[in-house]
Amino acid sequence: MRNFNSLIFVFSILAIVGCNRNSYKSGKNISQATGWKINSEEGSFSYNTKYKGQKNAPGMIFVQGGTFVKGNSKDNVLHDWNNTPTQQYVRSFFLDETEVTNIMYLEYIDWLKKMYGNDDELKKIYLAALPDTLVWRNPLGFNEDMVNNYLRHPAFQNHPVVGVSWHQANNFAKWRTHRVNERILAEKGYINKDSITNPSSRLNFNTNTYLLDPRSAYGGNINNVIGENSISENDTIFSSIEEGLLLPEYRLPTETEWEYAALGLNELRSGNNYRGKKKFPWNGEYTRSQKKKTLGDQLANYKLGKGDYGGIAGWSETGSGITSSVRSYPPNSFGLYGMAGNVAEWVADVYRPIIDDEANDFNYYRGNLYSKPLIDEEGRTTTVTKENFSDQYEVLPNGRLLIKNMPGDLVQVSLDSLDLLRTNYNSSDNRNFRDGDIESSRFFNMGNDESQKMYNSPSESESNLNKTSTSLISNESRVYKGGSWLDRSYYLDPAQRRFLPEYMTTNFIGFRCAMSYLGESRNSTKPKKR
Repeated sequence: MRNFNSLIFVFSILAIVGCNRNSYKSGKNISQATGWKINSEEGSFSYNTKYKGQKNAPGMIFVQGGTFVKGNSKDNVLHDWNNTPTQQYVRSFFLDETEVTNIMYLEYIDWLKKMYGNDDELKKIYLAALPDTLVWRNPLGFNEDMVNNYLRHPAFQNHPVVGVSWHQANNFAKWRTHRVNERILAEKGYINKDSITNPSSRLNFNTNTYLLDPRSAYGGNINNVIGENSISENDTIFSSIEEGLLLPEYRLPTETEWEYAALGLNELRSGNNYRGKKKFPWNGEYTRSQKKKTLGDQLANYKLGKGDYGGIAGWSETGSGITSSVRSYPPNSFGLYGMAGNVAEWVADVYRPIIDDEANDFNYYRGNLYSKPLIDEEGRTTTVTKENFSDQYEVLPNGRLLIKNMPGDLVQVSLDSLDLLRTNYNSSDNRNFRDGDIESSRFFNMGNDESQKMYNSPSESESNLNKTSTSLISNESRVYKGGSWLDRSYYLDPAQRRFLPEYMTTNFIGFRCAMSYLGESRNSTKPKKR
């Protein structure tokens, strides 16, 4: 009997310890580091321990990451040899379901006009964002109806916006980030929605400013727009990174992300392998549908042949002769529309003909420019104001304005020597990393002959002798991907890559936004075999 009671006692202790261990590890607001309670006055430390993962942002589709072979085009009729196959890994991310449409972009420029249109200096922000509608003109073509109507007429509201440079696409993504997060804060009661919806009293909101130094948000006037959930007895409450409420930034996708998403290789998956390869975003070797209901229909909007942009009237492949509505053709296996044809799309990368997979095969991207917020003597961040706005724009080679920051944005400065005293990087500007310099050439360690520079880039001393570069490739050359309504089927292959200067505009290049996924995207259970 004594032994039996002893066993009961032992099992009781183990059960209590087990329960405590489970409650400790299950995240019931007990610190694993100290044992103090989280989110209570006792421990004084606050954190969102009930975070359930990142929510889908407006207009976006979740793309689960994985390994794939980037490049690997099946033919190279132009002999560019700029898409050599390299195996890459891509982290999970979000991507716009469609290209950014005219109506989406009109909302952006309408907001800029209401915000800055009445100020002679700040009006430049609105003017710099306007698309170049003259891209539709052709010396031997009648396209004035497109010049005058394509951007604003309701007939084209769901067509992809064009005439937008790489710079303009980036600025749209920044604005979209702040508008979405401002709405989230208003819906959660951190901001009074009535205080920010009147155009005559609007102040520009910046997500980074709010998270790093909320009292500097809205030009230092955040007390004028505080909502009911920000009011407390002791201090004003602001949302923080630790809460996980605000979304990461909208941005242009990297070339690797875009190509991975366009291919949609998950439909070829069998177990832990891809069974086969793909030439197009859809499965198969042809541009026409093989399904019974849509047999023979074209699967993308592209130029079918010389003088043929949409087939003959009355046939199932009849197109608009220009861009088409963004959901006119079937989506790929990720649910993404327009990843082949319609318009080509800007991506974030600086163009180089060689993908340096020897340097990195994880989330590959060329174009990193590192900076940090300017901190004043009082330890506060510095924001862009009307008074210092003149330092935030420059004139581009084509005469258009580049707006680097808008009022309310954080002023950024270059990294100093202490920031660069690192093992993983040693430069703020990494666009030219392992490329375009003597260390990148095959003559490295064979002398210091500067004449062997890659891309024929002349030095400052050489430029004084009227020597100019003989290459179009520079740090301002940006990649665009995918075919368009003006391209033949060769460019529908997601591996194809072309480039233009980042300030140029065309009537066949648009864009879509991406967003990073914060957290682990590993499947908790193995997927079933297809």
